[in-house]
Amino acid sequence: MEEGSNKLSIPVAIIVAGIFIAGAIVVSGGLSSREEDQIEPTEEADINIKAITDSDHIRGLSSAPVKVIEFSDTECPFCKMFHGTMKQAMDEYGKDGRIAWVYRHFPIDSLHSKARKEAEALECAGELGGNEGFWKYVDRVMEITPSNNQLEPEKLFEIADYVGLERLKFTVCLDSGKHASKVQADVDDGVSAGARGTPYSVIIARKDGKKFPVDGAMSYESLKNLIDVALEEK
Repeated sequence: MEEGSNKLSIPVAIIVAGIFIAGAIVVSGGLSSREEDQIEPTEEADINIKAITDSDHIRGLSSAPVKVIEFSDTECPFCKMFHGTMKQAMDEYGKDGRIAWVYRHFPIDSLHSKARKEAEALECAGELGGNEGFWKYVDRVMEITPSNNQLEPEKLFEIADYVGLERLKFTVCLDSGKHASKVQADVDDGVSAGARGTPYSVIIARKDGKKFPVDGAMSYESLKNLIDVALEEK
């Protein structure tokens, strides 16, 4: 009798676990913060993503043959991890102009209620400090945030001081909410491009515009391999 009950308990446990997992997906609206290589990157040429323009935040040469467009949430711990990975990629491939890194916002409100205002802070840094100011600011946020909605709001102003922005102008900008629409436009673009969590990136290959979606905080070696494939596209 005991043996039979054990046999029954295994599939029941599986069903219950499945219900909990499905429930978690529904509660979070299908969005999540994703760790390394949860979904294998695949070539997909018809990704609907907004073209890169002068309004984008680009690290590296805009003429680089390969672009990595990243959708990021400043309170996502895996985005913090992947930020370091992308900096490593820029050290190897960006200094000689082979890749450029494009940053777009994708705050996941259901998980990180502070991330949307932090995204607006990044935009204020870009307004006041130009492209260099933007990247200095996002680097510092990723450096000091504990992640998971734990960065204290006053730190946004301390970071502005740290990267050399005028605090009063930064405060006025952030309080105005003037960049909220830009953040939302990035979110809409991310959804259109297939983002269901963060980090989510799209690597665009040279010349032919072939696109490779990347879900999660891909390891450097995996990212490097994919960049190499993109660079070889004719």
